[in-house]
Amino acid sequence: MRELFWLFILFVCVQRISELIIAKRNEKWMLSQGGYETGTRHYPFIVALHISFFISLIIEVELLHKTINSDWPLWLTLFLLTQLSRVWTLRSLGTFWNTKIIVLPGAKIVKKGPYRWVRHPNYIIVTMEFIIIPFLFQAYYTALIFTLLNAFMLTVRIAAEEQALMNATDFKKGY
Repeated sequence: MRELFWLFILFVCVQRISELIIAKRNEKWMLSQGGYETGTRHYPFIVALHISFFISLIIEVELLHKTINSDWPLWLTLFLLTQLSRVWTLRSLGTFWNTKIIVLPGAKIVKKGPYRWVRHPNYIIVTMEFIIIPFLFQAYYTALIFTLLNAFMLTVRIAAEEQALMNATDFKKGY
């Protein structure tokens, strides 16, 4: 069972590293088009939050000898649905997707894919992952702690992102 856990962690880590490569490519493109970064003060805390999430998950599962949840088909299905939603979200934003807040003055706000209905679908997906991934392996302390920390961080992040978008694009609060 430990092998399954480590394969899962490896999969998610490879996915996150791939996303960072995409984000860096998109960042270079946006900056070359006249974009600029904002919200730099809180970004290291977001990085630390995400890294700490995985460290906490590993420690809780390994030290407390957690095993896969008996309801694993449900949790795995929910995880796979979040991954499909993640891909849909990233593809909908295209070159505008990033892990940082980088805005391109005068750009039109993306209103396709999940952005037709929800302003910040990627943040919803991450929030769901902070619950689903630990529940898959019965790491309930990690789920609780990081869901709360993420909720706090998102209050800072979303406010900074929306302010930047309102200042530089056609984004209107309450669209």
